[in-house]
Amino acid sequence: MNSSIIVGIDGSAESLDAADWAAREALRRGLPLHLLHAGDTPDARTGLPELDAPAALVGHVLDRAARALAFAHPALEIVRRRVPGPPAEALVAAAGSAEALVLGSRGFTGFAGFLVGSVALAVAARADRPVVLVRAGERIEDEHWDSAAGPYRPVVLGLDLDHPCDELVEYAFDAATVRRAPLLVVHTWMVPLAPSGAADDPEEEKMRALAAVLTPWRHKYPDTEVTERSVHGRAAHHLLVASTKASLLVVGRSIPFGPRLGPVAHSVIHHSLCPVAVVAHV
Repeated sequence: MNSSIIVGIDGSAESLDAADWAAREALRRGLPLHLLHAGDTPDARTGLPELDAPAALVGHVLDRAARALAFAHPALEIVRRRVPGPPAEALVAAAGSAEALVLGSRGFTGFAGFLVGSVALAVAARADRPVVLVRAGERIEDEHWDSAAGPYRPVVLGLDLDHPCDELVEYAFDAATVRRAPLLVVHTWMVPLAPSGAADDPEEEKMRALAAVLTPWRHKYPDTEVTERSVHGRAAHHLLVASTKASLLVVGRSIPFGPRLGPVAHSVIHHSLCPVAVVAHV
């Protein structure tokens, strides 16, 4: 499944919303879409209704999703697959060879934000490839200004200057490029606002460091409009504010820290108003 977008399908409305977003992402990147059902179901009929019925249901779920997506996106190459084993482990393994793995949330309710299930959280915390979490009810219009035909809303990247990893920055620039969208790079800092007499203004210092990190990427992606923002305060708060006007929010997960999400990633995937891409990096 090299060079594909994978989406987890379980038959829920939320997973179908995620599949539609994944289909658009696959088309943007010129990649096939793989519909993946993870879990233990028998591959052959056993003659036992209690075993055969779930297997038939999985096939029906994948077929129904494939038909709906093929109707909406006739140019898209769609592949259906089942993988055995516990869902989180199976999805993590499948994600290892994909451009990105897309999963749905369980819903969206006002201030509660994403209601992320344990499988989605486990996959986002362990996968080596980008995992995109899409909230229920996400529509094509939500990615654009004005209408589905309007320009894309910005891609937002949360960047830690202590760990400005290439994998994270490149994913954000790629996402902005395939959308022809502007990229907003947000760095936050918590040092005291008042510097000592010998110290540089912390805001100016951060802006210089941010510009230095982004300069080679600006050269690599000269057609992408980039805005840099360095703000004092908590990262999760400022990223969530930015997500209200974004088509995609990109945050990182440090692989050396082990199979877990940091506090910023954990907060934004629960409360973001747009899809969130969690990108693993060293």
